[in-house]
Amino acid sequence: MNQALEHVHDVLVIGSGAAGLTTALLLAQHGRVAVLSKSIVSEGSTFYAQGGIAAVLDSADSEDSHIADTLVAGGHLCEEAAVRYTVENSRQAVEWLIAQGVPFTRDEDEDAVYEFHLTREGGHSHRRIIHAADATGRAVETTLVEAVRNQPNIELFEHYVGVDLIHGRKLGLKENRCFGAYALNKQTEEVELFRARFVVLATGGASKVYLYTSNPDVSSGDGVAMAWRAGCRVANLEFNQFHPTCLYHPQAKSFLVTEALRGEGAVLRRPDGTRFMTTVHPMAELAPRDIVARAIDHEMKLTGSDCMYLDISHQPAEFVREHFPMIHEQCLKFGIDITTQPIPVVPAAHYTCGGVMTDLSGGTDLPGLYAVGEVAYTGLHGANRMASNSILECLVFARAAAEDIVSHWAATGAAPEAPAWDASRVTDSDEEVVVSHNWDELRRFMWDYVGIVRTDKRLKRALTRVNLLKQEIGEYYGNFRVTGDLLELRNLVLVAELIIRSALSRKESRGLHYNLDYPDSNDSLLKPTILVPGSF
Repeated sequence: MNQALEHVHDVLVIGSGAAGLTTALLLAQHGRVAVLSKSIVSEGSTFYAQGGIAAVLDSADSEDSHIADTLVAGGHLCEEAAVRYTVENSRQAVEWLIAQGVPFTRDEDEDAVYEFHLTREGGHSHRRIIHAADATGRAVETTLVEAVRNQPNIELFEHYVGVDLIHGRKLGLKENRCFGAYALNKQTEEVELFRARFVVLATGGASKVYLYTSNPDVSSGDGVAMAWRAGCRVANLEFNQFHPTCLYHPQAKSFLVTEALRGEGAVLRRPDGTRFMTTVHPMAELAPRDIVARAIDHEMKLTGSDCMYLDISHQPAEFVREHFPMIHEQCLKFGIDITTQPIPVVPAAHYTCGGVMTDLSGGTDLPGLYAVGEVAYTGLHGANRMASNSILECLVFARAAAEDIVSHWAATGAAPEAPAWDASRVTDSDEEVVVSHNWDELRRFMWDYVGIVRTDKRLKRALTRVNLLKQEIGEYYGNFRVTGDLLELRNLVLVAELIIRSALSRKESRGLHYNLDYPDSNDSLLKPTILVPGSF
């Protein structure tokens, strides 16, 4: 094999957000680690996360309170053991980031019980969100990227997209472990072989399956699709979180307006200026995200409005500029001064609460394969992710996965030889329009039929469409040379099917899944939705 097309490491990490980079940093002292990034290394959901990281840091707070808030926000569908494990390790995770040099905002109040400023977000009963102004994700990601670049045992591969995992069953071996992956180098358009003793999926979520999303373009469900094709179960994919407040402006692509605004007193208003959340939920604007998103969606449909309005203009201008500098600056670009004007907002697909099933060490059904972060179903989020539990989950389970990998290090041999990618029987496509058309069609019917409010009729209609697209894309994939767009479309159509089938199987409304045919929750159905490869 051309040596330039084959890479051998101890650990292969697919994904370069908080989960992937943390895992890589924790394992670099033990061996050689490869990190694959679909774009530049910092491009991903972590970089764009504005809110913060939930952790029990204030002496007036408690782990039991954080656990109880998470269970309530998750519609009591969370796995309590996963919630407890995450919360109990929250302080350690934050202290590790502080040690790495993340510049969290300090509390200037002389009477503060904690040195860093803590804010409150939806679903939380205490101020427990540590943050770096309104750009926490950027601060975390840039700090971790710098640490990774300074670590000689970590090799970064930018502009690579995973194609498929390599495992024993695929190679005809008796031992069905994960031994690596094929990945497309988007700059050379060659598929390269990555062999490793351990593989970690940290590919993020799948919100690009929807027409409107707060996520960057890389969030196309690659890890879920790759793990499913390799025989791993997935769970709770019907629970897609729609962030209530994305900036509504024709030129504002996917700009999220952080929930922390509501934590600091921002209120939601109709176009006529009247509030509506006070009649929806006792916590009003601080209700869990699913409730706020549905309320905004309901008001838009009821009034025929294109958006609702988030208003923090009643707060002192200096306070707003100091606490939300990035949002203030971004909105000014579109002619909106948030110190004097309300912000036009709409819901948008934001977070995938389900994913590849793992244990509390990040281990999947396939030995040697781990899943960490948004790609994984750990049981933490249940039917709805509580604000700022996401980066926390990345950090806690990255450490858990790293520790489990180290415990198996000595007993795990080198990855076996694997064949090079065979592109001898495919040709370059002369019909790229097929990819772009199918991409657009998929995202539109997912938004229309599998969005914030669902019915069985809409879901069945979506399943019919997705099956036709899946067949068409499969034929295209088998005949033409792979491209980044084709790989993402192949993954998105599979994940769309898994989301639809999961939604059809839940005969109730709970958390983020709201079905007009089953508008009430049914506690006899209080269990995760698990899909098994080969069952349909």
